[in-house]
Amino acid sequence: MPSRRRSRQRALQILFLWDTRRQPVDEAIDAYYDTLYSEESPARDPFVADLVRGTVEHAAAIDEQIAKHAQHWRMERMPVVDRNILRLAVFEMIHAGTPAAITIDEALELARKFSNEESVQFVNGVLDAIRRETPSACDSDAPDSRSPSVPRTSKQLSRVYFPLRTDSGWPKSGVAFMFYR
Repeated sequence: MPSRRRSRQRALQILFLWDTRRQPVDEAIDAYYDTLYSEESPARDPFVADLVRGTVEHAAAIDEQIAKHAQHWRMERMPVVDRNILRLAVFEMIHAGTPAAITIDEALELARKFSNEESVQFVNGVLDAIRRETPSACDSDAPDSRSPSVPRTSKQLSRVYFPLRTDSGWPKSGVAFMFYR
């Protein structure tokens, strides 16, 4: 079984095919695997198919949410890769039950690999806005009954950065400390 990250990459590539060719989702999945494995055909990853089919099934509602939070961007004007990274992440965050922090991190990794640095910032901003607005996405970050419970504290975790100065007085690097207050 491939890793989840590899499965998400494959799902993104299939969604790209589906979006550019506007063909049925099963044909896009078949076309992807046909080009990927020309001589051998290993077992297909069910997680990839679930991600792709779920994203396509909920595409209208997902596109609405993305359009609402992508300020000054229409869906059809977004780069195809960015649009499908967002679709995949929103589906996974809201409908598949993956915690929002994991979903956003994986989407940013996809954007780093398949797009540019401006896209990483754009994807991060849109997904964070959707996460803040969607109660189910925020609730999925809470520990569930299967994971060991982490004691909650009323203290807030803070970070302090101390720049280190060189002989010329300019900051060279620094040290960051984390503490509860």
